Amino acid sequence: MTQKGPDMAVVYPLATYNKLVFLKNIITRPNIVVGDYTYYDDHEDPYNFEKNVLYHFDFLGDKLVIGKFCAIASGVKFIMNGANHEVKPISTYPFAIFGNGWEVVNEDVEHQQKYPFKGDTIIGNDVWIGYGVTIMPGVKIGNGAIIATGSVVTKNVPDYAIVGGNPAQIIRMRFDEATIKRLLNIAWWNWDVAKITEHVKVINSGDIEALERV
Repeated sequence: MTQKGPDMAVVYPLATYNKLVFLKNIITRPNIVVGDYTYYDDHEDPYNFEKNVLYHFDFLGDKLVIGKFCAIASGVKFIMNGANHEVKPISTYPFAIFGNGWEVVNEDVEHQQKYPFKGDTIIGNDVWIGYGVTIMPGVKIGNGAIIATGSVVTKNVPDYAIVGGNPAQIIRMRFDEATIKRLLNIAWWNWDVAKITEHVKVINSGDIEALERV
């Protein structure tokens, strides 16, 4: 019988382990978008995921977008735009939001509090995010990237880069520039699941020529 790959609609793809979920199947917030087969593994409860998407207020409109086939470890946190404060004034305290006389800081157009908005946080496809990583607002992480355990990602990460540290820096690239272009052109994560299943050994190999022939 031909195998068609795991059922993307199940919550727990590993029958004997309830700490790992196909993430898109437990998301409740409309401003979090997750691709097929991306999983989240949490040592306590995978339903903690949305609790770890912090300062994510509907009225700001920013989104967390995560691609397909990502592996997200326990304790990963996403800091969203609601956490931003002004840094130009003497004080970074958000006086205006509390009113009761403090809203006067917004009467002067030149000095009214305008909180930085860094846009959507976007994670590409086939990204591995290690244990306890923190990702800051508006960061873009490229396809095939690896984020080392405990990293704090404050700036964009290129496709197929390995980054680590606080703030995270590029440790090395997984492939040379020409190979990365070839892999992005193949974009195997966009194949239908039957094709992925048929060629999973090649996807899991180092043979890019064979992958291109598919």
